[in-house]
Amino acid sequence: MPRRPQGILRLGHVDTTVTDLDLASAYYTGVMGMEITARTEDSVYLKCWDEEDHHSLRLRYAPRQGMDLMSFKVHHEDDLADLENKVTRYGFPVERISKGETLGQGESVRFATPSGHLMELVADVEKVGASGRRRTPDPATDDQPFPRDKICPPRLDHMLINAEEVGESTQFFMDVLGFRMTEQLLDGNGHQLGSWLERSNSPHDLAIVHGPNGGLHHFAFWLDDWDDVRDAADVLAYNGIQLDVGPTRHGITRGSTIYFFDPLGTRNEVFTGGYRPDPDFPTLTWTEDNIGRAIFYYEGQVNERFMRVHT
Repeated sequence: MPRRPQGILRLGHVDTTVTDLDLASAYYTGVMGMEITARTEDSVYLKCWDEEDHHSLRLRYAPRQGMDLMSFKVHHEDDLADLENKVTRYGFPVERISKGETLGQGESVRFATPSGHLMELVADVEKVGASGRRRTPDPATDDQPFPRDKICPPRLDHMLINAEEVGESTQFFMDVLGFRMTEQLLDGNGHQLGSWLERSNSPHDLAIVHGPNGGLHHFAFWLDDWDDVRDAADVLAYNGIQLDVGPTRHGITRGSTIYFFDPLGTRNEVFTGGYRPDPDFPTLTWTEDNIGRAIFYYEGQVNERFMRVHT
């Protein structure tokens, strides 16, 4: 009998704080094309059209722009207790969140990571279903299924966080939470400047790069192919959205990408391509002397803003 999958499944949702909830909601619905699944007095919950779960992004009003937490979905309820024990043995306290305390999901566990980020693990998430775009459209009766005045990504893909000690954080995610490192970037002394980690057989579900603890560099949405990336660039230009880099391609992950900022200054990415890291996939190593090609393969250099600006 095949062994039942265990542990972390994938990135579930990112919870951010915004200083203007109406403006942020208008951008993520009107430009990104996400769907609102719920509103409360201080928060808006959104999902992409091909996502089944209650939400993949929470916007919460606060006086400062930032990140509340990153939530990863686990395979089974039993995994919560197992991972709670591992985090506790590592030396971090774990908080149990009761079912219903967080909108759209059941019991979860929360803890701080070595990089100072609040991380959540949850198994039971309310299913609200994907939208009608999942079916094959009938050109004789249907409107255009993907309106090009919006980007309309099918799902949230990954996120990148900052850490002062990349190596320490990387080992925590690997040794305690079971992530696998697909690629890494080393400085001249062999210390990690960045690591790319996966749980879902994609190039990365989470990346960590050197920077201040607690920082969010970006979260990224998946697009199906390069044509969608090109169309996303048209949507961004039409709406006057500030670009950071792209359209271009990474050396690390081999994905095609555009980086840009939402109206309140949080960096977004649209991403496609890359490879499937099979279980025997070796960790690929890049060195600091080739950092330009590693990050932006076509340009061969990294701009200062990309390295310094974070939420």
